[in-house]
Amino acid sequence: MFRHVVLFRWTEDATDEDKERVARELRALPETISEIRAYHVGHDAGVNQGNYEFAVVADFDDTAGYLVYRDHPAHRAVIDKYINPYVAARAAVQYEL
Repeated sequence: MFRHVVLFRWTEDATDEDKERVARELRALPETISEIRAYHVGHDAGVNQGNYEFAVVADFDDTAGYLVYRDHPAHRAVIDKYINPYVAARAAVQYEL
């Protein structure tokens, strides 16, 4: 198994509606990208100060599955249309399970 984790901080002009739209659009991707084995997205619970504000955790059978997801037109469209306009900071890591 191969895991992809990405964290976001939003720009100050990102509204709650913008953030919810990102979550909705991302949650729809497993219906389109069959290589996704498990997919979790969510807003930070606000327990600790300084955390990133949003997370995506995606699992794949292997690196090849992740690469399909990474480059898939539906995923790229969500990034370009809904994420990039509002992301202030991004951190990501991929690792073998």
